[in-house]
Amino acid sequence: MEYRNVGRSGLVVSELAFGAATFGASGEFFGAWADTGVDEARTMVDMCVDAGVTLFDTADVYSDGASEAVLGAALEGRRDSVLISTKAALPIGTGPDDAGTSRRRLITAVEAALRRLRTDRIDLFQLHAYDRATPIDEVVQTLDVLVTQGKIRYTGVSNFSGWQLMKSLAAADAFGRVRYVAHQVYYSLIGRDYEWDLMPLGIDQGVGAIVWSPLGWGRLTGRIRRETGLPAVSRLHATAAAGPPVDDDVLFDVVDELGVIAEETGRSIPQVALNWVLRRQTVASVIVGARTPAQLRDNLGAVGWSLSDEQIARLDAISAPQPTYPHFPYVRQAGFAQLNPPLYA
Repeated sequence: MEYRNVGRSGLVVSELAFGAATFGASGEFFGAWADTGVDEARTMVDMCVDAGVTLFDTADVYSDGASEAVLGAALEGRRDSVLISTKAALPIGTGPDDAGTSRRRLITAVEAALRRLRTDRIDLFQLHAYDRATPIDEVVQTLDVLVTQGKIRYTGVSNFSGWQLMKSLAAADAFGRVRYVAHQVYYSLIGRDYEWDLMPLGIDQGVGAIVWSPLGWGRLTGRIRRETGLPAVSRLHATAAAGPPVDDDVLFDVVDELGVIAEETGRSIPQVALNWVLRRQTVASVIVGARTPAQLRDNLGAVGWSLSDEQIARLDAISAPQPTYPHFPYVRQAGFAQLNPPLYA
C-alpha cells in the first residue's frame, strides 16, 4: 500500500480507501448494495487495516446514519490508527433544516456524525453536494470554526462542478478561511468526465481527488459482458437509474480490453480497472467497497503492482471520451491546443 498527500495538504491517506455505504444498509437504494452488520463490518475493517488501508469513508445519508453508526462500532479500539471521512448536505429528512449546508445544518450534521462514529473528530469532512441556497461565505466560515474547534481536521467537497469548486476556493482565500483539500468525485474507465475541467482545476489549485465508484457503478467487475448482459443478481437492477449513464458499446469494448489485460497480468478485471484509476493525476485515494470479504480481498489486490505504459495507453484509447464544447477545439485544432495543451496528458 502506498500513501499519498491529498492535494497540496498535509493530509496523508492510503491509496485505497474503504467505502462503508454497505454498512447497515437499508431501504430500496442502499439495501440493494448489501446489509453489512457490525460483526461482518469488523471483519472487513480488519482486512483493510491488515492491508494498510487507513481511510474509511461514509456519509450521513447512507441508510439514515446507520453506515456511520456501524463504522464507528467496527472501528472501536483502533480510532487513532485510522482516518474517517464523512459527508453531509443531501436530504436526511423532510424538515427545512434536514438538507443543505447552512450554518445550522452543518453544525448539527457534524455533531450527529461524531456521536454515531463514536469519535471526537472527523479527519475529512466533505460537502456531499453544492447548496445554491446558502451563501458560500457562510459555508466556509462555518467549516473554519469547526476546524478551529478541532471537530474536523480537513475539509472537502463532493460532486461539485468546476465553477462551484473554484468559487468556493476563491471565497475561502478572500475571507482567510480553510481551503478545501479534497474533491470526492466519480471517475472510472467508463466515466472520464472528471478529466475535462475538474482534473485541471485540481492540478492548478492543489485539490486532491478521492474517487468514488471506480468500477463504474459496478459495471467493471467482469460480470457484465457483451455476450451475457446484466446478471440476474445485480444491484444495478435497483440502482442503475440513479447512477452514471454508460453507452453499452463503450462499456463492452472497455470490458473486453480489461479482460485481455487481466490475462496478460494474471490479475482480475476489477484489479486492472482500479489500477488504471490509481495511476491518474490528482488521485489521492480510490474508494473500494464490497458486499463480501471475498470481493474486498480481490479489490485490495489492485495495489502493489502497476500496469505497463503500453497497457495504460490501450485502456486510455479504448475508453477515450468524445470532447464536448468548449473542449473539442483544444483537442481537434492545433492552434487551440498550442495555447492550452491538456494538463493531464
